[in-house]
Amino acid sequence: MTVHVNSPYFKENASRALADPQLQRALANVKTGFIEKRAAVAARLPEFEDLRDAARDIKNHTLQHLDLYLEAYEEKVRASGGHVHFARTAEEARNIVLEICRAAGARTVTKGKSMIAEEIGLNSHLEAHHITPVETDLGEYIIQLRNEMPSHIIAPAVHLNATQVEQDFRRVHTNFAPERDLSEPVKLLGEARAVLRDRFLAADVGITGANFLIADTGTSVIVTNEGNGDLTQILPKTHIVLASIEKLVPTLEDVSQILRVLARSATGQELSVYTTFSTGPRRPGDLDGPENYHVVLLDGGRSAMLGTSFQDMLRCIRCGACMNHCPVYHAVGGHAYGWVYPGPMGAVLTPTLVGVDKAGHLPNASTFCGRCESVCPVRIPLPKLMRHWREREFERHLTPATVRSGLALWSFFARRPRLYRLATAAAMRGLALVSRESGRLRRLPFAAGWTKCRDFPAPQGATFQERWRRERGRKGR
Repeated sequence: MTVHVNSPYFKENASRALADPQLQRALANVKTGFIEKRAAVAARLPEFEDLRDAARDIKNHTLQHLDLYLEAYEEKVRASGGHVHFARTAEEARNIVLEICRAAGARTVTKGKSMIAEEIGLNSHLEAHHITPVETDLGEYIIQLRNEMPSHIIAPAVHLNATQVEQDFRRVHTNFAPERDLSEPVKLLGEARAVLRDRFLAADVGITGANFLIADTGTSVIVTNEGNGDLTQILPKTHIVLASIEKLVPTLEDVSQILRVLARSATGQELSVYTTFSTGPRRPGDLDGPENYHVVLLDGGRSAMLGTSFQDMLRCIRCGACMNHCPVYHAVGGHAYGWVYPGPMGAVLTPTLVGVDKAGHLPNASTFCGRCESVCPVRIPLPKLMRHWREREFERHLTPATVRSGLALWSFFARRPRLYRLATAAAMRGLALVSRESGRLRRLPFAAGWTKCRDFPAPQGATFQERWRRERGRKGR
């Protein structure tokens, strides 16, 4: 079983997104909500920038010694009575989870929000083996009803409005009275809570992701605003933590520092409503908790990133700040990116995990404005990493022939300065001549991709090189 990747069709996906008025209205909430809240809460914390530096350094240290921390974490989990399973690929991870569910006799599995579960296509794998997965995060539950992927890593249903959710609830929740009032968000929330409460109680296995794994104690940490993660892991007899290897941090002190920038960067909160630490199965005397505790750690291409120019991407703590501030994401939303991870972080991570041949459009879908790097809580240089992927794409001859030929033509002139000056001066004067009435160019040879959607401003005055020589001459007098 493979996970479908729709990233090769980014351009077509983006065109549809731009023409979708409902989506455009929904995306406006991303611009106003997340950005303003983050700015306000960061401004109230004088040491916020120092905490970003500390979070970066903690993650860098962990990645440099990841093998040692993985061994330490495994030892602590086993000492607490739990089990650790290592999966090299998505297929291995799916099968490990399936075997744990079969051993537990599971028919129903509740799930807290997990991007790794999305990455490996876990839900469809369980369904194919007659096990029903139930998403318990409200946004994830809504998109599960619609058979969609998340459009945002912390707000999966941000692309929808209340009317669409009401329609889906009426379509699926047929055991409720048809004439019931679902006109208010609180009523939608109440109905979802009533449905999910029964699923929590019926579940044989609970699966959660992990925001962090603490090597020093063997603890998994989840951060939620709904409490669904807690119910998912304490009510069933078996709890499975599904995470990737880079979620490791050394100590409780380290995770406490990173938590101070996570919620502020993600949702503009000082701290999420629930921050839950779980260590092993239920101990004698515990009032609740699972009898069995399993951790499934996915590599999935991460170890191959260590020691490369893309290692910085492994610092990502999945806050979503980069996409919250990205003008491209604001324009097309998350589904246009065609896989699990949208926005600038997806433009770097997706080519790494699925191949630049499938996801080469994504690092090209950037204005390089730098807003993503400026707000990243662990200071990942996302524009630089996207440039690295553009270079790899060009080296492998994956860029369109028109782009490659255009660059080759530019390179020919750039290596011949005198010819370059003559050619640019002639081009400037020619373009100015044909656009002298309007001052703009509606059609431009070899640039149809630009002028198809917008006019090209006509050049005015001398070329840059001519102006440079003129200014240098004035200063030399």
